[in-house]
Amino acid sequence: DVGTIGAYYDANLMLTKADAPFRFDDPKRPIYTRARTLPPARVHECTLRHSVLTEGCTLVKGTFIESVIGVRAVVRHGAAISRSVLVGADFFETEEDALGLGETPRLGIGCDVTIDRAIIDKNARIGDGCRLTNEAQIREADGDGWYIRTGIIIVPKNGVVKPGTVV
Repeated sequence: DVGTIGAYYDANLMLTKADAPFRFDDPKRPIYTRARTLPPARVHECTLRHSVLTEGCTLVKGTFIESVIGVRAVVRHGAAISRSVLVGADFFETEEDALGLGETPRLGIGCDVTIDRAIIDKNARIGDGCRLTNEAQIREADGDGWYIRTGIIIVPKNGVVKPGTVV
């Protein structure tokens, strides 16, 4: 059952464990997915531990611990992602698209961002220098482009978190 935010979060993080209670590659119980024909994940100078990567994602000079990195996710240099689910994006953003954004952050995770214990939904934009860690261990809160439920930080689908935000 993944009917709650906590259950969804826990089920996704279970995928990162070496002894996960289920496997997508079990020959006796195969799970088939819809083919996307996307490029493979691109990982440049990163540290990855106990994480799952999907196709089309681009990770640059970051650290990823116990996290699920979704389809077409872009994480720029200097990011530290732990115990989080990045759902990814429905599309690749072009340079031309980015020029028209003004002050809005680019699609994905910006430079020097720290994220811990979070769910970042599809097409989210997290600005440079954000720190989404809930160090105060708040159980419930609403902010500008984010909210917290049962202690988990959530950036909703198409959410925008301004550069420098600290949660």
